[in-house]
Amino acid sequence: MTQSEVQSKNAPLEELGIKDANAHWNLSPEKLAEIAIEKGQAKKTNTGAIAVNTGEFTGRSPKDRFIVKDDITKDSVWWGNINIPFEPEKFDKLYNKLVDYLSGKDVYVRDAYACADPQYRTNIRVVNEYPWSNQFVYNMFLRPTEEELENMKPDWVVINAPGFVADPVVDGTRQHNFAVLNFTKKIAIVGGTAYTGEIKKGIFSALNFELPHFKKTLSMHCSANIGEGGDTAIFFGLSGTGKTTLSADPDRKLIGDDEHGWSHENKIFNFEGGCYAKVIDLSEEKEPDIFRAIRPGAILENVVFKEGTNEVDFTDSTITENTRVSYPIYNIDNIATPSIGVNPKNVFFLTADASGVLPPISRLTPGQAAFHFISGYTSKVAGTEMGITEPQPTFSAGFGAAFLPLHPTKYAEILSKNMKEQGVNVWLINTGWSEGPYGKAKRMKLKYTRAMITAALNGELDDVEYHTHTIFGIDMPISCPGVPAEILSPKQCWNDDEAFYKAANKLADSFNQNFEKFAEYANEEILAGAPKSK
Repeated sequence: MTQSEVQSKNAPLEELGIKDANAHWNLSPEKLAEIAIEKGQAKKTNTGAIAVNTGEFTGRSPKDRFIVKDDITKDSVWWGNINIPFEPEKFDKLYNKLVDYLSGKDVYVRDAYACADPQYRTNIRVVNEYPWSNQFVYNMFLRPTEEELENMKPDWVVINAPGFVADPVVDGTRQHNFAVLNFTKKIAIVGGTAYTGEIKKGIFSALNFELPHFKKTLSMHCSANIGEGGDTAIFFGLSGTGKTTLSADPDRKLIGDDEHGWSHENKIFNFEGGCYAKVIDLSEEKEPDIFRAIRPGAILENVVFKEGTNEVDFTDSTITENTRVSYPIYNIDNIATPSIGVNPKNVFFLTADASGVLPPISRLTPGQAAFHFISGYTSKVAGTEMGITEPQPTFSAGFGAAFLPLHPTKYAEILSKNMKEQGVNVWLINTGWSEGPYGKAKRMKLKYTRAMITAALNGELDDVEYHTHTIFGIDMPISCPGVPAEILSPKQCWNDDEAFYKAANKLADSFNQNFEKFAEYANEEILAGAPKSK
């Protein structure tokens, strides 16, 4: 590379305020892994993947994620505990300190993009302090061609410096780590944490603002797949409900496992170019696609090796329960290329209800769908978090409240509109307990859940008889191919009407109490979708 070429490459960084940096542009994942190993930041595993340790932070830090409050955001962002305001002047000062920190250093720069649908494509330039963080960017975002890279201009810039430590007193942060989005300057800054999920979720949060707010296109925290006939299915669900597992279907092609858009043209498009999956207790038997994707190009985070080997012990949670793997989506065999689906026909809301009162499958009206979408319900069971000794209901609006800059009803209204226009079926799938509560019954068998989803996808539940859940008002099929009829109605399984209604009313009250903070923004149709405790 000539001196003029070096200057040309460094010019965009000078424009960002990063001076005299030794910039490594768009290196291959193989080269980035090699550098990370040489620097002692990564180890090679027996599968060819690399393993890294993210240090102090092994997960996102929601209380340290901020949005700059300015003319674009002040009247549109849903401010509160999730979306914490940050002063523009404070952003500028913190940004200047961050780029000064990176000046004169080795940095790793990558041009990538989000949104597989060209109409919504968002170009991203990411500057990383660490080589393996840059490999993560290669894995998780969509990869431009060599020709596209020649003159690529970013719509968003992300600057990521795990080694930079903020001063809360001076910089306006809560503590030394931070992730800040600036929608006017279209810059995201992440510092003080090496957890790579902050990079990915920063861009997801940006798209969650821009697509619905400016383009009236629904952004979704969901997985999606497509059948041989071209029909697309969407799977919403919080951690532990089966979102990744159930969308990985050998008879259907995977569009993506986490972040998607639903456009005016009735297309479902992946935001990403890879997967970022939990690997605690991973086995080839339970999750064959993820297990086999851990090969060269993949990055394992915070895993522990079996003693004296470079083989990962996936059962070891010594560092964290949130062990992860990042890999490009092409490490999965059965994928849709490009990662776009059309003709969505079925939407599945996944929940793991520990109270045992929600049926294993039920069909929702548009109003009920909007209500359950805004609620985003599942259960925390004993052992998932410190101090939890019995199951507790947990709610996350839109099945991803931590990433929603707008009020959840904005997303629910677009979802409901799309459903009506396209005649989409929405199903509530309980992958938890429905023959009795947690501790007194077994969790729903995966083979039955798969059979119910397959029946819904194949239209085999369109003409069967339904009956209505007394408390939640949702329609439950009385028969389903491949599923014992007796498990389709939780009340019948309990054999104790008084105990069932007590548990159902308790859960309904939890739903309604949670929804109180959204009620003033919800229309009559959404309000009518709420359960009616007795």
